[in-house]
Amino acid sequence: MKVQNNIQLQGYNSFGTKAIAKLFCEPETQEELSEVLKQYSNEQKLVLGAGYNLFFTKDFDGIVIKPSMKNIEVIWEDEDHVEIEAGAGVEWDKMVEDCVLKGYAGIENLSLIPSSVGASPIQNIGAYGSEAKDTIVLVKAVDLITCKYIEFTNSECQFGYRNSIFKSSCRYIITSVVFRLSKSFTYKEKYIDLSRELKDVETPTLKQVRDAIVKIRTRKLPDAKTLPNAGSFFKNPILTLEEKNSLQRIVVDAPIYNIGDNNFKTSAAFLIEKAGFKGKRKGMVGTYEHHALVIVNYGTNIGKEISDFANEIQEEVLKLFGIRLEPEVWIY
Repeated sequence: MKVQNNIQLQGYNSFGTKAIAKLFCEPETQEELSEVLKQYSNEQKLVLGAGYNLFFTKDFDGIVIKPSMKNIEVIWEDEDHVEIEAGAGVEWDKMVEDCVLKGYAGIENLSLIPSSVGASPIQNIGAYGSEAKDTIVLVKAVDLITCKYIEFTNSECQFGYRNSIFKSSCRYIITSVVFRLSKSFTYKEKYIDLSRELKDVETPTLKQVRDAIVKIRTRKLPDAKTLPNAGSFFKNPILTLEEKNSLQRIVVDAPIYNIGDNNFKTSAAFLIEKAGFKGKRKGMVGTYEHHALVIVNYGTNIGKEISDFANEIQEEVLKLFGIRLEPEVWIY
C-alpha cells in the first residue's frame, strides 16, 4: 500500500471544497490499516468514507485514511434470515440494491443514501422510519491507539439518533459491518411520504418499496454530482418538554413527534424554512429550492463560505425559535 504526499482532497468530498492532505492512503485490508497506524502513530488522523458527510475549510496536517475494503459475503443463514458482512469501502446503495434484488429485507428504506458501508454505523444513518442500527449485528474495526482488531456487538455500538460510539470517541476505524436481514418481507407503514407514494399498490413488494424511495429522494434531493451537497446538513432537533412547549407557543403549527422519555423531535427543515432560508442563496452557496435542510454549492471551492452560510442559518433559527441546530455534516 502506497502512502501519498500532499494530496488534493477536492475530489474526496461531495461539496468539492479544496484542501491538501499532508499524507493520504487507502488500505484494502485490516492488516494494511493496522500497519499504517503503527508506522504513522505520531500523525494526526482523519478517516474518510465516501465523503458525503464532511467538507474541508483548511488543509489537513496529518494522514487521511480512506478504508477501501470492498468484500461482500454471506457469513451465515437459515430459512428465515441471512447475515452479510460488507467491507467499509463498499458503496452503501450498491449493497442495498443487491440485497433487495436477492430478496433480503431490512435496509430497503435506506435506499439511495449517499454513503459507504463503513460510515453507516458512525452516523447510524436513517430514513423513512428505519435506521442502520435496526439490522447491524457486528461492527469490526481497528483501534487507533493499540492498532489491534476489535469487534462491537449492536449494544456495544451505543447507537443513538445519528450517533454511535464511533462518532463520539473517534478512536476506532471501521473495516467491515455485519448485517442481519430477513428472507421474507411484509410492508409496514412507517412514514407518510412513503405510504403516499405507494397508495395505489395494494401489497408492495420489496423492490416496489425501494423504487418508491428512490423516486422520493430523487424528487426531493439534488444529485451531488451535478449540484454539490452533503444531503441533510443539520440534525432534526431533540427537545425537552419545556423546549417543545416553548416552540409551540412561538410556532403553533410546528411538527412535533413524541420519541419517548419526555423527549420530542421537530423538523430542522421546517424551522429553516420558517426562518426564511428555503431557496435562499448567498454568493455561491444556498439552500436547495425543494428542501430547506440541504445546503448546496453553486460553484465555490472554499469551505469557509459554506460554513459561514450554515452559521447564519443557525444564528437566525436560534434567534427566532430558541433552538440551536446541530450540524449532521462534519466540518474540517
